[in-house]
Amino acid sequence: MSERTLFEAPVEAILKPLPDEGEPTRRRFLFSGWHLVLLPLAVVMIVPLLWMLITSVETLNETRHFPPILVPHQIRWQNYTQVLRQAPFARWMLNTLIVTTLVVIGNLFFCSLAGYAFARFRFFGRDVVFLLVLATLMVPFQVIMIPTFLIVRKLGLIDTLWALVVPNLAGAFGIFLLRQFFRTLPIELEEAARIDGASRLGVLFKIVLPLSGPALATLAVVTFLWTWNDFLWPLITLYTPTHYTLQVGLTTFQGAHQTNTHLLMAANVMSMVPVLLLFFLAQRYFIRGIATTGLKG
Repeated sequence: MSERTLFEAPVEAILKPLPDEGEPTRRRFLFSGWHLVLLPLAVVMIVPLLWMLITSVETLNETRHFPPILVPHQIRWQNYTQVLRQAPFARWMLNTLIVTTLVVIGNLFFCSLAGYAFARFRFFGRDVVFLLVLATLMVPFQVIMIPTFLIVRKLGLIDTLWALVVPNLAGAFGIFLLRQFFRTLPIELEEAARIDGASRLGVLFKIVLPLSGPALATLAVVTFLWTWNDFLWPLITLYTPTHYTLQVGLTTFQGAHQTNTHLLMAANVMSMVPVLLLFFLAQRYFIRGIATTGLKG
């Protein structure tokens, strides 16, 4: 056998492309195996919402029927108008919106100041103070409920919307979330601004906060949900029906001997609309803020 046949490979073998190991293999199925687990969980979570929506357009007798009626004989949209006529629902919605907006703005402002101080300032006992702030997350609200009530009463805020706003203008969760996010930002940007003559507050409001959109959106959404759904504290501090928030006002559809289930569910559906709209509009920033918080330090 000649030397040419031993050492000279065919041209086709040289030019044949090698298989790309990094190329993903084509899936045999249209869905992942995780969908078999997530789909039943999604159904379990959406059933209560569908049940509430169906009950909100039924008559009172249909809501009490057993077995439950899944398809109402007649859709009663007038249940929603009856809620508006029977109770000051619009006033409750306005009260809740005012309280929630003020609390969200207060948390964004004060938690930004505290979070930036813990992230960038060096002072004696900084880590100890930060741990003490985090420790307040483990204290149940029922423990501080009476002292907070006494302070609010001393300030003359009982039976006013300010009783719901003032104690919730800042929180340990917001301070922790923003502090962790601020530590992920490059400090060189702040040092360059300081060299150019910017103050600490100027650096915070002109450089740090514009770069912290996902974290601020996450804090705003979480604070909005907590405040909008708060029930215990408004129940303790509000006595006048025109000062009620939504969660306290919904209890007026329940009595000791009878509950207007169809009206209660219609009011619940209307109270959930702003929350669902906010979540769908801000979910991208919410997920990004959770995913990027705490990556450093």
